[in-house]
Amino acid sequence: MSKDHEITALNRRAVLKGGLGLFVGASVLGMLNSPAFAQEQVLKIANGGFDMDWSPLRGGGRVLRWQSFWWATPMYFDSEGALQPYVVTSWEPSADMSVWTFKLDPNAKFSDGSKITAADLKGSWELAAMPSSRHVRINQVLFGVQGYDEVVGGTAKEMPGIVAQDEETLVVALKAPDPIFFMRIANELVPVVKPSEARDENGEEVQEWYAPDMGGVSSGPFKLVEMNLDDGFLAFEPNENFFGPAPKLTRVEIRSVEDPVTATTLLQKGEFQAHTELVTSTVIDDLGPEFSSGPSIPTGQHFWFNVNSEPFNDVNVRKAFIMAVDRAAMMQASFPKGPHKQADQLLVAVPGVDPAFEPYPYDPAQAKELLAASSYGGAERLPRIVMVGIGSPAQKAAAQFMVEQWRQNLGVSAVELLERQDNFAPADVHIFRDDIGTRVPDATAFLAGGIRTGGGIAAGKMNGYSNPEVDRLLDEATALPVADPERDGKARQAQKLFRDDYGYIPWYYETMSRWALPNVTNMDKNLDWQVVHPWDVTIG
Repeated sequence: MSKDHEITALNRRAVLKGGLGLFVGASVLGMLNSPAFAQEQVLKIANGGFDMDWSPLRGGGRVLRWQSFWWATPMYFDSEGALQPYVVTSWEPSADMSVWTFKLDPNAKFSDGSKITAADLKGSWELAAMPSSRHVRINQVLFGVQGYDEVVGGTAKEMPGIVAQDEETLVVALKAPDPIFFMRIANELVPVVKPSEARDENGEEVQEWYAPDMGGVSSGPFKLVEMNLDDGFLAFEPNENFFGPAPKLTRVEIRSVEDPVTATTLLQKGEFQAHTELVTSTVIDDLGPEFSSGPSIPTGQHFWFNVNSEPFNDVNVRKAFIMAVDRAAMMQASFPKGPHKQADQLLVAVPGVDPAFEPYPYDPAQAKELLAASSYGGAERLPRIVMVGIGSPAQKAAAQFMVEQWRQNLGVSAVELLERQDNFAPADVHIFRDDIGTRVPDATAFLAGGIRTGGGIAAGKMNGYSNPEVDRLLDEATALPVADPERDGKARQAQKLFRDDYGYIPWYYETMSRWALPNVTNMDKNLDWQVVHPWDVTIG
């Protein structure tokens, strides 16, 4: 933390010691509590870190959670998972589903009053795919578009597969048929920006083009009016040219509060009404059930084995470590009162969830036999186990519970827990905690992006997991129409094969929490972590 941050950060010691008002004074929180601000409907959000890059083109991180307040998307999913029009009002595939035609809302405008055109969508997507934009998930959206490989590879700046036929018609040609391409663009990974402002003469992203002093043209219901990243502070006000419903909040303020205990205290005091993501084991007791309530989303948190390095390249070791853990008790240890639910299979909150899926059993006796039957013959010859991705209080609670179970049931005692590992190399980590999920309500897309050869989990967290039969089933499913029951059926078969490879310890399914006090209304979110209708959010 820099010296400036030491001065301005809202830390636990300051809040608990001298009183909040004494620390931040009238400059911040006293002002936030004033009657004038209350009447003006100011939503105050605590952000769990000092994020220095608020570009909407990065595709991840905390900043993405608030992107829907100031950026419009082509379409979006509502909190029930139903697709809704936004900048794009209709979509139509060719007969073989390799060419898609999108029609834009003729009334769609940027915050400067200029019309949002098909050329703006084309430019937004191409800019997001430029290597210098450092978008971490653009492959989930545009990988199938003709010309995508050249742009992400740095040899081109435009995709010939994206054509603006006129101001309100965009035609996208794919490298192969994709029955769900229209769903892939319905998220905030590809927000609509103004390329003439965001791209320089070389097609690269202009640094901090979204800042107020750089023009700050946005497409969503709010516009950025203040940004002091050294103080960890941003403020938004309604976009008077927004083409959707008029926002009900008069101002949105985001301030960095890194420590979760401090954030909890400030929320309890009413100094803030919302948080970006407050993952603690006691959140229900601290802030009530409504604060973190919400629907299940197609995302799960699990512990993945490095299946290509010792000792977990031995399937008997993997089986032993899975069966030695009472996962129901682990769930109680990490989230005793919710809001999340225990996971058994990978698929969740999408059509295709397997009702007959057989969970891994808790069987300490068999676990011990399996470890004895492994190439190691028992716990004594195992290397020191390194587990990474253990940062939040709930993650620590779950990991420590497993460590204790392995000690009691297997005699394993040498386990190291790390929040992260610098200069990460898959072979250096034995177990990696991370999430798997999808931004489209489709079982095949869910699994293909994670456990297919080269998928994010298979390649990155499992150190090169690969099962040709899993790949074959998912490839066959991908070519089938969404309405074909075989599409989900093949995804279920692939999931079953993955289960039988014993590659992970299931933990929990994510609830898309409001992370907001009860007096905040319409803070509904979708599978993409979007606040679905930011224009409807109010403070009661």
